[in-house]
Amino acid sequence: MPEQTAGSRPTLEAVAARAGVSRATASRVVNGGAGVRPPLVDKVRRAVEELGYVPNHAARTLVTRRNGAIAVIIAEPEFRVFSDPFFEQQVRGISRELIAYDAQLVLLWVEGPGDHSRIARYLGGGHVDGALAFSLHHDDELPSVIRRARVPAVFGGRPFLPGGDGEPRVPYVDADNRGGAREAVRRLVSLGRTRIAHIAGPRDQTSALDRIAGYHDVLLDADPELIRQGDFTAESGARAMAELLEHRPDVDAVFAGNDLMASGALRVLCERGRRVPQDVALVGFDDMRTVVETVDPPLTTVRQDIEGMGRLMVRLLMRVLDDHGANGSRTGSPASVITPTTLVVRASA
Repeated sequence: MPEQTAGSRPTLEAVAARAGVSRATASRVVNGGAGVRPPLVDKVRRAVEELGYVPNHAARTLVTRRNGAIAVIIAEPEFRVFSDPFFEQQVRGISRELIAYDAQLVLLWVEGPGDHSRIARYLGGGHVDGALAFSLHHDDELPSVIRRARVPAVFGGRPFLPGGDGEPRVPYVDADNRGGAREAVRRLVSLGRTRIAHIAGPRDQTSALDRIAGYHDVLLDADPELIRQGDFTAESGARAMAELLEHRPDVDAVFAGNDLMASGALRVLCERGRRVPQDVALVGFDDMRTVVETVDPPLTTVRQDIEGMGRLMVRLLMRVLDDHGANGSRTGSPASVITPTTLVVRASA
């Protein structure tokens, strides 16, 4: 095994020797290359950590033509990014997975249409190897901006398609929003509830539209008066619940499009003297622990693996980067992934 003198910088040869692999194999793992079996990848990564090996960024860039940085673009204003725990969990998953690939996260968000030119200049400047973009809205310019910059990308959530049909050219990771919504409404039906309302998310996002569709899959003849509009914030959930109680005071169950809107609805129900779940059963969507376990009663909800989806986005992007190849060749993009959802029953329904 190559000797490491005190204070000397660990070498790639030392990493290879510690892991019991060839220098070429160690190099492929350190530089994010493909074709190495997972057990060997784990050995090399452990050796890197134990030795404190730091790759030579300049040399690696010459070999791989990569910068070791990934742009994470959130199509929401800053105040939403830092107030909604959904974004915290998704970015956490992305960050943890990028660490495994020895890549840096560059966080960008879209405050308004004027930000698209700034993001286009940054992406086009060759600062990052790829982009992860999520919380896309209908008519959002961001997918076009990314495409024009010729930056490999993966979307979080199914994007809108110009023609309305087919599959996007850019792979995406999403949850089974429609199936999860069906399970939520079926739970309320199983409890004998007959006047089931839905507080919907913004209709310019596919996740909200899919959850509305899941609601209608179970309640084919739902009264339009039982459907109210929100924007995935607690405040909008409270407003929608107040409207429901004003126009349909006989409501006996609510499926909210996310946990934050459910928490706002719960607050209004309590203020108006409605017992949950005795008078009105309530189900949310997301299973954000900072919300569902801090409200009283604890919230029944549909769980999607938000952090896990962030990790999957990174893995798909790394496959896209490998498919492009160092010489610009392309062997095709990986398929998009729809992750399963699970109903988590607590005290609210």
